[in-house]
Amino acid sequence: MTVNYKEFKTVVGGKEVIIETGKYTEQANGSCVIRCGDTAVMVTVCMSASPRDGMDFFPLQVDYEEKMYSIGKIPGGFKRREGRASDKAILTSRLIDRPLRPLFPKGLFNDVVVIATALSVEPDIAPEPLAMIGSSVALAISDIPWAGPTGSVVVGLVDGEYVINPDCAQREKSTIHLNLAGTKDAILMIEAGADEVTNEEMVGAIMFGHQEIKKICAFIEEEVVPVVGKPKKEIELYHIPEELDKEIRAYAAEKIDWAIETFDRQEREARQAQVEEEVLAHFLELYPENKREIKDSLYYLTKEKVRAKIFDKGIRPDGRGLKDVRPIWCEKHVLPRVHGSAVFTRGQTQTLTTCTLAMLAEAQKLEGLDDETAKRYMHQYNFPGYCTGEAKAIRSPGRREIGHGALAERALVPVIPSEEDFPYAIRVVNDILSSNGSSSMASVCGSTMALMDAGVPIKAPVAGVAMGLIKNQETGEFRVLTDIQGLEDFLGDMDFKVAGTEKGITAIQMDIKIKGISEEIMHTAIDQANEGRQFILSKMLECIPEVNPELSEYAPRIISFKINPEKIGDVVGKQGKVINSIIAETGTKIDIEDDGTVCIASYGNPEGAQRAKAIVESIAHDPEVGDRFLGTVVRILPKVGAFVEFAPGKDGMIHISKMSDKRIDTVEDVLSIGDTVKVEIIKIGEKGIDFKLLEKMA
Repeated sequence: MTVNYKEFKTVVGGKEVIIETGKYTEQANGSCVIRCGDTAVMVTVCMSASPRDGMDFFPLQVDYEEKMYSIGKIPGGFKRREGRASDKAILTSRLIDRPLRPLFPKGLFNDVVVIATALSVEPDIAPEPLAMIGSSVALAISDIPWAGPTGSVVVGLVDGEYVINPDCAQREKSTIHLNLAGTKDAILMIEAGADEVTNEEMVGAIMFGHQEIKKICAFIEEEVVPVVGKPKKEIELYHIPEELDKEIRAYAAEKIDWAIETFDRQEREARQAQVEEEVLAHFLELYPENKREIKDSLYYLTKEKVRAKIFDKGIRPDGRGLKDVRPIWCEKHVLPRVHGSAVFTRGQTQTLTTCTLAMLAEAQKLEGLDDETAKRYMHQYNFPGYCTGEAKAIRSPGRREIGHGALAERALVPVIPSEEDFPYAIRVVNDILSSNGSSSMASVCGSTMALMDAGVPIKAPVAGVAMGLIKNQETGEFRVLTDIQGLEDFLGDMDFKVAGTEKGITAIQMDIKIKGISEEIMHTAIDQANEGRQFILSKMLECIPEVNPELSEYAPRIISFKINPEKIGDVVGKQGKVINSIIAETGTKIDIEDDGTVCIASYGNPEGAQRAKAIVESIAHDPEVGDRFLGTVVRILPKVGAFVEFAPGKDGMIHISKMSDKRIDTVEDVLSIGDTVKVEIIKIGEKGIDFKLLEKMA
């Protein structure tokens, strides 16, 4: 055992958590292994020795690594090794990143990389909360400047009681799944899905979780850091020379006032560009090496003036009041061949949303560290360059796109009907056509309308709104803004997204740029968001007041029912011959799950679907005396009787005496091969099934 090895123990949510340091990854700036039960996560943090040239933002990179060996599996795919990160791993990386980022010092442009690796996973103990705590520990004990520690938990609401880091059974029953992170003083990150919970229930969950976070922070700060923490490095942070900043502010203050006094976005941007050109032309002659500092000084001056205008006068860049929602217009069924479609426009943010319905077999297959293997409701979000006027080629979705799609999906999952009520796989795609803030919440609105247009019987419509914050750090006073646009997000302190139905909240996400928010700000933001959400819902319902009663003519019609799982082999047949013959005969698609669930899809052929269902049920059914069937005459013994196939591979005989009330001399007097007949079982014996002829069909 290495002489530097240290072990620290605490309790989180009633379970023992162990932090190990000094044993592995000795060359990282900071590292730890965090364990709870059989779940173990290793976290490392490294920082480059010098700033990256030309950076104008903090280059923090966070990666959460899912190792399939952690659950005793070999990865799928040709190479049999971990490939591109799963969506869940990307979302976890974002969860780790968001509470860490605001606590790094302003002006730090050294690369910092945080890597959390799931080494061993017990199903009842999720690795993600441990990865978040481990990242805080690794940074806190490293020599990297950082104003932590932070704590992180998952909060559930099970049978009316809040639960920290719920296990699998509790997660199944919970009406809230809240990822929460913060310092001992304030909340830094919220990511939640919920089943239409009230504002009070959600705030209660947040405050309950924060109490546990305070204990985690105290444990790291008081027990871990004093023992193994390194002295923080003294790093020269980027700053604007004080004299230069004063000169620029004196020269440009009135010009900035003129630039931002208009409510028209394009005119404001043109004025700002003109002011920047004038300021650069004036100061580059005096300070030719300081172009970056001149532009940064101008940016911070603009930020202060826009914020002051909002804070002091309640006037936003586009002229709205603090609680006003931008103008909204909507369209439904804009694409006739698509199963469901809608356009939702709020201000200069616009999304085209489409909904596609298919058989359950087309659900997304998942490979990850939990038990979920398939996703029936798939929600995807695309953000092409043209939506912000940029000449940018289409690329595969980045972390932001995956995160926004997951947020909209989380908001809508609680209202999606069950498989039993609506046996379809559902894919919703949001293509952002224009963006000026809050495109993820526009996606929630557009998706609701597309689902309703497609005839998906959702439990209730869902709308979303993004809230902003302007806070005076000296006095603590604040202003909450409803429906923020791009500039307010860029210059503000918070992006707090809330989605839900008329009844309650279904999803929340909070990104913050300052060092946390208080309970008062949270209450104000959630209550104000509810007002905005109800207004937006009313506008959506003016366009599409109810779910379409009929599916699109181009959508499949799906019949779902169950058979005895032991009969699946009979329905499929040797090498699939039976099921393929049914498909060919009826013109349908058929899928059978291991639990005996049968889904039959038809495209413009409802009669074929009903025929396929009858055939499958007849194969899976154990015949009983009195059962009646439609069958086909397949063989005749002229003086004895006729054999009738009533299901693929199943037949019985109608004795000549059971074909008519009158005496007949030969079977051919009544029946021919290929006739369709209605028969009733009168006997089941060792030699087979005996029928009585009820009717010869025309």
